[in-house]
Order: sequence, then structure tokens, then C-alpha cells
Amino acid sequence: MSGNVPIPSEKDPFKIVRAVRELFEGRSNAVGSVTLAVNATSTTVTAINCGAGSAVLLFPKTASAAQAVAATADSPYVGANDVKNGQFVIRHSSLSSTDRTFWWVAFG
Repeated sequence: MSGNVPIPSEKDPFKIVRAVRELFEGRSNAVGSVTLAVNATSTTVTAINCGAGSAVLLFPKTASAAQAVAATADSPYVGANDVKNGQFVIRHSSLSSTDRTFWWVAFG
């Protein structure tokens, strides 16, 4: 899902109002999906709207992702030090599973 992003010098009130309405309707450019890296313990996600103080939340998209969350020891997470301007790192267990896909959202 993506939102309408007017340029900073936008003068057309219609475009500005449309962007604000889309935000109220839940559209945002601070969301995406990611599949965890295979046989690795971290996955880096490029997220242009992510800032160093953002809160990143993960939601399972596939059954394998849901199983990873259910298994507390294998549950993927994003630590406070793993969030930077333009990216974040997901820490996870090293598995050969190729379909641990998550939705993500970065707030702040």
C-alpha cells in the first residue's frame, strides 16, 4: 500500500488534501513485506521512510512466518539498535526455510 506524496513546494490544495485524506484512510509509504534471509541470522530491510527513532512492527504473511512467531525461541525481532535512517535489521534464527515472509510497518 502506498500513499500520495506531494512535493514540499506543492501549491495545489487538491493534491495536498488528497494526501492527507489518504493518510486518514490508512495509506502509507512506511509499510512493506520482507522474506527472511535463508541460512542467516539477520535480514536487512531498506525502508526509505524509516528513521532512527522509528518503531518497526512485524506481522506474519505466510504460514512459515506464523510458525516462526509461535516458536518463541525462533521469533524474529527488530531491536532498538537495529533501526537506522533508511533501514532496519530483523534478527532471526538461521533456517533453510525460504518462505518466512512478514509484513512490516515503521512508525515514527
